[in-house]
Parts: sequence; structure tokens; C-alpha cells
Amino acid sequence: MADASRPNRLRLVRAGIDTYQQPVVFMHRDCAVCRSEGFTALTRVRIRNGGGELVATLNVGTGDWPPTDVAALSEAAWNALRPEHDGYATITHAEPPPSAAALRAKVFGQRLDEADFLQLMRDTVANRLSDIELAAFVTACAGTRLDHAETIALTRAMVAVGERLDWGGGAVLDKHCVGGLPGNRTTPIVVAIVAAAGHRIPKTSSRAITSPAGTADTMEVMAPVALGLDAMRRVVEREGGCVVWGGTVRLSPADDVLIRVERPLDFDSDGQLVASVLSKKAAAGATHVLVDVPVGPTAKVRSAEAAEALRARLAVTAAALGIALEVRMTDGRQPVGHGIGPALEARDVLAVLRNEPGAPADLRERALHLAGALLEIAPGAAPGQGRAQAERLLAGGAALRKFLRICEAQGGFREPAQAPHVAPLPCAHHGVVRAVDNRRLARIAKLAGAPASATAGVDFRLRVGDPVERGQPLLHVHAHTPGELAYALEYAQAHADIVLIGETA
Repeated sequence: MADASRPNRLRLVRAGIDTYQQPVVFMHRDCAVCRSEGFTALTRVRIRNGGGELVATLNVGTGDWPPTDVAALSEAAWNALRPEHDGYATITHAEPPPSAAALRAKVFGQRLDEADFLQLMRDTVANRLSDIELAAFVTACAGTRLDHAETIALTRAMVAVGERLDWGGGAVLDKHCVGGLPGNRTTPIVVAIVAAAGHRIPKTSSRAITSPAGTADTMEVMAPVALGLDAMRRVVEREGGCVVWGGTVRLSPADDVLIRVERPLDFDSDGQLVASVLSKKAAAGATHVLVDVPVGPTAKVRSAEAAEALRARLAVTAAALGIALEVRMTDGRQPVGHGIGPALEARDVLAVLRNEPGAPADLRERALHLAGALLEIAPGAAPGQGRAQAERLLAGGAALRKFLRICEAQGGFREPAQAPHVAPLPCAHHGVVRAVDNRRLARIAKLAGAPASATAGVDFRLRVGDPVERGQPLLHVHAHTPGELAYALEYAQAHADIVLIGETA
């Protein structure tokens, strides 16, 4: 039974249900609180337990679960509230969020100022906005619905509601890729080169949400990445650089919430992309930033015109934040490296750092290009010498030694493992590779189990213009189980144009 002295109180229990980042509470439709408060499914409710408070979305049970005398919290809700064992909570209707008026104004096409965005981001990180409201905000800002001034205001607001690192003066370098290109795992190599050159480069990276691997997933194959702020600072002070997961350091936490909503919607929005990238760079204390923009028909940025528009917005916003910015457009027509998936990409990273004869030449070249460009925007750099400096540090082994020291500082280096099940996808006829579909190639890797299975993914070594023979492997699928292997191969065989083969000239 509910606490008789307080009719709107229920005992809290842990539901053991993963609702990702969204706090959810489960209550029976016949419980006293639902009946007296008039709660229905998706009602936003305020839960108070001792000194803790949480706003959550209600899901209503109609059968035997949950019992009528409890409120069952999802994992996200439980971890956010941290209630006392067998504690009771007062559950009431949540008040409308303070940013409700600003959200409505944006939905109806009005411009918002910095105060509006700040309140929206405060409500976002405090979980006062439901996923439906967040989806409305993301939609209202999609396309070209954020002008440059709004993009700057949103970026500043995202920085303001999170932690911000202060490195005590001096240049702090950073690098980011807007994504959309399988296997483009240049970041660990760039960090190693730049740190070996004596610069600070505290790199926070994301895990994959819709891709086969994020930089943090790939780095985690080789070293721990879930470091807190203090541990991250110790690594950077010791080695000059790091590659850690941004989810543990709360730099621009509003961005993490918005990404959760944006990705399923698959909206292209330069304003939100720029705010996402530069809010995290500013929060990490970066003073000089290089942004890699791969451009290609199946990349995230698909045309030169779209790339130039993105460059302009990045430049304006970076200038407003006091960040020195360099944007490099790169070839996004096909994957980079051999591997697609955490362990396979880690193998490529190590092959380049170790200067192995079979290391993927395109990954090495792209990493040197980006590292050289980043070195050249550092204060005091000699113009035109960045690439040569990067090549010396890589070829001479200094970059490898620095990378291994960074791994040790983060908790210890380990070699990437190999998937237990590997099978080829044979070519149906001879010809020449005319095009590669980046998105569907990445999907094969995901169906094989990446990134949840770190060793799963795709080994793809062909490039546009390469000749192929009938029966020759187009790619190899790596999987943890036979079922995942068969599932990925079935998809690949059903979509033969993932690797488009044309007749020879």
C-alpha cells in the first residue's frame, strides 16, 4: 500500500529497464497516485525523495506489473535520483518548464536570443523537457532555421550549462571530424603527433550512436577512455594529450541530450552541428581547432556548396568564441583505412603509428595532412612546415612512443583482438570499382555486431578505380557469432551496389 499519511507517496523500486538517457517511471494505472492525480501515459511527473528531485516521463502498467504500491524507476531515473533504499517519494504533476515560451516561439518561427537559449539548455540538462519537446526544438532549429547569431547564442548556452576546463594559459589544440566516413580514424594518430611535437591536445571523443565505431570506441580497444576530469587532467599534464570519452566529463552535456534526439530524426542542420562541435571545443578549453569536413555523395556533407556554407558558419561562431579555427575539406567519396569497427580501426591506427609496410596509405596520408594543418595554426609555427614536422614525428617513431605513453597514462595499453568468425563477400563479376556507398557499408559492419562487439565489423580494402575479378573478395565481414556473420552477409548480398562495379574501359 502507498504511505497512508501522504496519499501521493509511493515506495521507489528499481525497474531494471534501460531507457537510455531518458528518465522514466512506471506506475500501475490503478495505484492511488495515478487515480488521485489523474496521471496518464506520458505525463511528466515530479518525483521528490529526501533532498533529491527528478522530472520523469510516466509509463503506465495495466497488468500484473508494477504493483499498485510502488513507483518503478528506469535505470536513467534511478541513477539520476539515487533514492534511499526502500525510500518513499512524493509524486506530483511537473510544472511547465521555464523555457516553454521560448520553445513555442521557436516552433512558430521566431528568433531567440541568448537568454532564451540559455533557459532551454538549462531545462534540457535538468530533464525538464520531454523527448517530445526536445524533438520539437530540434525540428524547429533544423535546416536553415538558425541564423548565425542564433548559432552563436546556442553554442554559448551549451557551454554555460556544463563543466569547462581551464588549462592555465597557453595554446590548447584540438581536432574534430564532422563524420559520415567509415574508418576515418585519424584522431588517435593526430593526437599522438601533435603531443609528440610538444603541444597540449586534450581530446574528448564520442562513442558511436548510429555508426559502427566512434573514436572513443576505437580508443577503448587499446586503452581505458572513461576518465573523469581529474584523471583526464593528470594524463594531459603528464603526456600533453589524451583521447577520452566525453560522456564522463560533462563538457557541453546539453549536446549529448540533443544528439540523442537528433540522430533518429536524421536531420541535417548546420546550426546545431556547429553548436555541437564548438561548444565541446570551448568547454574543453581549446584555443586552436582544426575541423575535418569529408565531402562526398554518401558522406554527411554531400556537396562543395554545403561544405562552404558549413565552413562559413563554423568560422563566424569560432570567432565569436575566441577560437582560432582551420577547416579542411577532404575526400568523402569512400572509406578510409582498411577496417570499419572498433578493433579493426584500432588495428589500422597502430599499423600507421608503427610504420608497418601494409599500413593503410590513405589513413596515413589523411592523418599527416590534418596533423600538419593543426601544427601550422599553433602559435609560433613556421608557415608551410607542419606537414614535414608531422611526417618526421611519425616516421621517426616519436608519435608511436607518445601514443603508447598516453595509453599507459590512461590506464594501460592493450593490443586489439581478432573476431572469431570471418567470411568474404565475393565479387559477382569482373570490372572496376566505380563507387562505394559509405552509409550502407557502415550498415554491414553494424549488422555484424559493431560497435557492441568490439571485434566485429568489415575489412574493406578496395578503392574507386581498382580492378576486380569475379569471385575475388570485395570485403571480409568479422563477427563475434555465426548468426551475426550470416545476418551481415545476407544484407551485403542483397545490396550488390554497395560496391558499384562497372565495366573496364
